[in-house]
Amino acid sequence: MANKFVISLSPHVHSGDSVKNNMYGVIIALIPALLVSLWAFGLGSAIVTLTSVLSCVFFEWCITKYILKKPSTIMDGSAVLTGLLLAFNLPSNLPIWIIVLGALFAIGVVKISFGGLGSNLFNPALAGRIFLLISFPVQMTSWPQIGQISSYIDATTEATPLALMKMAAKGDATALDKLPDSLSLFLGSNPGSLGEISALALLIGLIYMLWRKIITWHIPVSILATVAVFSGIMHWIDPTKFASPLVHLFTGGIMLGAIFMATDYVTSPMTHKGMLIYGVAIGVLTVLIRLFGAYPEGVSFAIFIMNAFTPIINTYCKPKRFGGAGKK
Repeated sequence: MANKFVISLSPHVHSGDSVKNNMYGVIIALIPALLVSLWAFGLGSAIVTLTSVLSCVFFEWCITKYILKKPSTIMDGSAVLTGLLLAFNLPSNLPIWIIVLGALFAIGVVKISFGGLGSNLFNPALAGRIFLLISFPVQMTSWPQIGQISSYIDATTEATPLALMKMAAKGDATALDKLPDSLSLFLGSNPGSLGEISALALLIGLIYMLWRKIITWHIPVSILATVAVFSGIMHWIDPTKFASPLVHLFTGGIMLGAIFMATDYVTSPMTHKGMLIYGVAIGVLTVLIRLFGAYPEGVSFAIFIMNAFTPIINTYCKPKRFGGAGKK
């Protein structure tokens, strides 16, 4: 009897859709944030984004063709998506050679060395960002001001809202007074990484992906709700030291991470229960690192840590076998 079952590695798409369509669907969802970054940073945004995307595509093609001797996989959209997400986690004045190193680490080390799409334990773009942050902390925490559209390396820099929040958490009583209003943070008129400055643009992408059923609500909502509740409790305890929940939600990479990074098919849990556990844990870790850790931002490290726990969560939240008996 012919084998009619096809078993493959994740990600598994349970519909008439395809992995390729979903990858390009996420890319489309990132367009609003890309347009905002081009408006805010101009030349710097264009250089960083193009360098990151082209580097990721080149390294995937080169390694697959000449080292693994396998057919090219660059047309499935995953390399382009990795390049976009990596760029969105970088400042607009980052030197090209550093971006290329980040792309090589993301594609060559984190993705392909684990077996390629469907086998990687960590989100490649996220791991690339953490690698660069640890390796080049000065360059990765130099944030150009909004509006310098014709500047690149020589752009004037300033402190981000996250840096001010960290100063307040460490005891600077006047730091929170220097924060911009919530509307400015929501729309995207403050310094930061390319793709994180506008919460509005990222939420438009979330709505699009939910409408297309590319992702479900469980991970982004659980992360954002946990951050809001946890930071709200801390703000209630000491409003002079800890920023309000809205500032936490509209500042830094929390929206980018919750919507586009944590929802990666390969590195996130498979069941809805597992997704909620995963999201709550990311939210708690993000706020803990933001308030008490060494770095102003915590969402990258929080997602990276929980990527490692995803296999355990999948084991704990394993669904009942089809036709199997339930728990008594």
